[in-house]
Amino acid sequence: MRASCPPAHPAPLPVPAAAALVDEDGGAAVDTAADTTSVGTDSGCEDHEHVSVLYAEVMDGLAPRSGGRYVDGTAGRGGHAEGILRRGAPDGRLLALDADPVAVAAVRDRLALFGERAVVVQSNFRLIDTVVRAQGWDGVDGVLLDLGLSSPQLAMPERGFSFAADGPLDMRFDPAIPTTAADLVNDLSEEDLARLFYEYGEEPRSRRIARAIVEARRRGRLSSTTELAHLSERALGYTRGRTHPATRVFQALRIAVNGELDVLGETLPRAVSLLRPGGRLAVIAFHSLEDRLVKRFLQQESTTCVCPSAQPVCTCAHQPTLRAVSRGAIKATEAEVLVNRRARSARLRVAERL
Repeated sequence: MRASCPPAHPAPLPVPAAAALVDEDGGAAVDTAADTTSVGTDSGCEDHEHVSVLYAEVMDGLAPRSGGRYVDGTAGRGGHAEGILRRGAPDGRLLALDADPVAVAAVRDRLALFGERAVVVQSNFRLIDTVVRAQGWDGVDGVLLDLGLSSPQLAMPERGFSFAADGPLDMRFDPAIPTTAADLVNDLSEEDLARLFYEYGEEPRSRRIARAIVEARRRGRLSSTTELAHLSERALGYTRGRTHPATRVFQALRIAVNGELDVLGETLPRAVSLLRPGGRLAVIAFHSLEDRLVKRFLQQESTTCVCPSAQPVCTCAHQPTLRAVSRGAIKATEAEVLVNRRARSARLRVAERL
């Protein structure tokens, strides 16, 4: 669980409120940065025979059918997308989105065999409602959001997502975004860096790493992933076999560069607005910040009152739009984790439109 912010820390960044995560099914908090450092199999491998993270659970949750219309808002390398199309044969349709142009090219190639049943668009999923309506669809029967990084993104040093190999401090899903991780590392004040690492990386020693960065950049601009990783080691210490100290630092920078939490917060209600009655929303999160946000949203949309608990009489007139399909978060089986280490942090939540 995440501790509350100590008084000595800067004021929190404007992120959605986050209570400590204790799943209804007794699950532990999600590993805060499990998808940041290592390159392994992923929810969209370039090997088309690879089974995506929580693949069977996603297919069961979305329950694709013939004639249905579905959106994969984070197509990655197309593993789930292909599964949805196969389950929705012969005439189920899929709209696959991704902000990453490299991923879009790979997905187009992978889904080409489905012809007009598959439409692939380069877009951030925050525009999901706009893109869906541009296709002439008046509603959909399922939306999937598989959050976080893909292994191919981690495997390309030039993208700057991983410190397993040297590369530029970039971390942009969409290269058209103007701000890179290097811009944040070199331009933010010490106070803002500490706030960023604490809020987005849940790094308890955020002030220490922020101070080390500010001191290092007096000698020159920080520009590479390994440079930042080594700096994190020196500032925070590193014991082999434990989580690398740069893991949370990289997570925080990636979230900030891509506005991930803001984008997710905007996208969830838009996705629900697209669902037809009985349509399903499935979201896979890989770290606790995302999972808390998803959990709180689904809880709010599944209840009849969102008034403050201290208020004796309901005045909100809130009407639920969803019902939970899964009790708490669905996790990968031990067998899947043995094959795919990244799956250990995956949490799937599924809800159905009323």
